[in-house]
Amino acid sequence: MTFIIAIDQGTTSTRAIVFDATMNSVASAQEEFTQHFPQSGWVEHAPMDLWSTTKRTFHKAMNRAGITSSQISGIGITNQRETVVVWDRETGQPIHNAIVWQDRRTANQCRILRDAGHEVMITERTGLLVDPYFSSTKLKWILDHVDGARARAIKGELLFGTIDSFLIWKLTGGAVHATDATNAARTMLYDIHKGRWSKTICDLLDIPMKMLPEVKDCAADFGQTHADLFGHKIPICGVAGDQQAAAVGQACFEPGMMKSTYGTGCFALLNTGETPVVSQNRLLTTIAYQLDGKPTYALEGSIFMAGAVVQWLRDGLQIIKEASETQALAEQADLHQNVVLVPAFVGLGAPYWNAECRGSVFGLTRGTGPAEMAKAALESVGYQTRDLLEAMSADWQVTGVQPTLRVDGGMSASDWAMQFLSDIIAAPVDRPKIRETTALGVAWLAGMHAGVYPDKQEFADSWTKEIQFRPTMDDVQRNAKYASWKMAVQATLTF
Repeated sequence: MTFIIAIDQGTTSTRAIVFDATMNSVASAQEEFTQHFPQSGWVEHAPMDLWSTTKRTFHKAMNRAGITSSQISGIGITNQRETVVVWDRETGQPIHNAIVWQDRRTANQCRILRDAGHEVMITERTGLLVDPYFSSTKLKWILDHVDGARARAIKGELLFGTIDSFLIWKLTGGAVHATDATNAARTMLYDIHKGRWSKTICDLLDIPMKMLPEVKDCAADFGQTHADLFGHKIPICGVAGDQQAAAVGQACFEPGMMKSTYGTGCFALLNTGETPVVSQNRLLTTIAYQLDGKPTYALEGSIFMAGAVVQWLRDGLQIIKEASETQALAEQADLHQNVVLVPAFVGLGAPYWNAECRGSVFGLTRGTGPAEMAKAALESVGYQTRDLLEAMSADWQVTGVQPTLRVDGGMSASDWAMQFLSDIIAAPVDRPKIRETTALGVAWLAGMHAGVYPDKQEFADSWTKEIQFRPTMDDVQRNAKYASWKMAVQATLTF
């Protein structure tokens, strides 16, 4: 028997999932870790928490599967994207907490770059908008604010990486400093057309290029784990950012195929094939995956708050104890109340890209209670998804190709939320039989490279649908509800 282990290092937890030779999940382990909020709009992780939870969940998953490291043919790593770590080349110790993708502390730096007229050049090369969401200004912030950091980086003493790079470095005992094309494409430092780091952008931000990792395909040789970690050297041979891994796991290999993942945030990717599409609607042009040196491109829309809105109901308002309670509450809500929640807790992502605005609630009455708030929270995710899909439809107009929406992530388990999503976008929504698509995607990349799993076409043919949600809402109600959402967003942006 041979196995593949996927490490899924997310925003709020780390998981390890064991897949057998037929790509079935046989065991897993998960640990949450502490979120740090030093100031309003700032979000950090302790990098060593990410590393320790990776090691522990890996061991637990192996033990639960009843296997040894000698039976593992490969490791796949998928990770929260854009989150920045800078560490000492010799000791492997981080010099600052990881600055998380949600963090907005560099909003002013991004405004300076835009005002100076640099956004056009940056977008042309990276496919990204100038926003604190991406890695580059976070890296610049660390170099600017940690004593001696830039001087040490110039000397070659410090290394930069997104979380995949940091874990590869730690897993290989410091032997490999690398990333894959999908993670590199999210840093706002990588030229997605030329397939290399942009010296122009690095010079603009005063970032020493010797800090940057080597960029590889998603399925490639990323080194072997140090023998002391798991008792046997294991090859690391698949890496992809979490949203691209989900697109792979959903087998979105053909142009026009689209997936939307509902985790902490919501991220929709539309496969556009070999040609990068320049968005006219403030979407991102990115790399969906890269195999055999050839990138496949995508349009992406990013929503910062999806599952995180449910966490806010639990931890902030404390009106639920478990995320699963939201569906029952939403079903109990007063249908005559039109409560609209705009979850701009850390600003709004695509297609608005406003880092300064903050969350708001409209339509409150004396009768508004936990049920109405839960319903508004779930509906906000559907509304934001429609915003993304409308922008994508305007950007990518290919005759005869109808985008197909496949959903995954924790919130996709909610039948209520997925039915509302289908209603508000007026289109079918497919939920796969295997919902752990992020882990499955990177497991397939690793297993395919290791010669354990089938090729791309056979993998795509194996994708199966659990259920399809079809719209039942009439056009009058759909249009009225979406109009209320648009008014609420406009008010939030202008507050």
